[in-house]
Amino acid sequence: MTNAPNRAGRRVSDKSTKKSPRRRAGPSDARLREMIEEATVDAHDESEQMVGFYTMLEENLATPFKTEVLGVEVTVERIEMTDDEQIVAVCARGRSRQRIPILELPLPTTPPEGADWIMAFRHWARGGR
Repeated sequence: MTNAPNRAGRRVSDKSTKKSPRRRAGPSDARLREMIEEATVDAHDESEQMVGFYTMLEENLATPFKTEVLGVEVTVERIEMTDDEQIVAVCARGRSRQRIPILELPLPTTPPEGADWIMAFRHWARGGR
């Protein structure tokens, strides 16, 4: 990399101007509310609402996909619901596996198909019902 003067005599870098990838904007609040309604329409309590979100994630989230956890690339192999009714992502690196709550899972810069359901679940979990 060199710093060459431009026409105005200022030093400028000839470093590549490659743009960093942009995160796709998430769904609107109105769309999130529609998704929450779709996931919880037949639910009578919070437990059933969790099952509704799990079902929507299971049906719509494209797995596997890669993301970064604590600076390390991992592969999200699948989504599971634990015995204590948490929705978790099963993350793999080599032969190791770790379950990470979907509420805490960092999404990649380019989220996988169906990641809007993660956003809807997070909105619901924060009280955006």
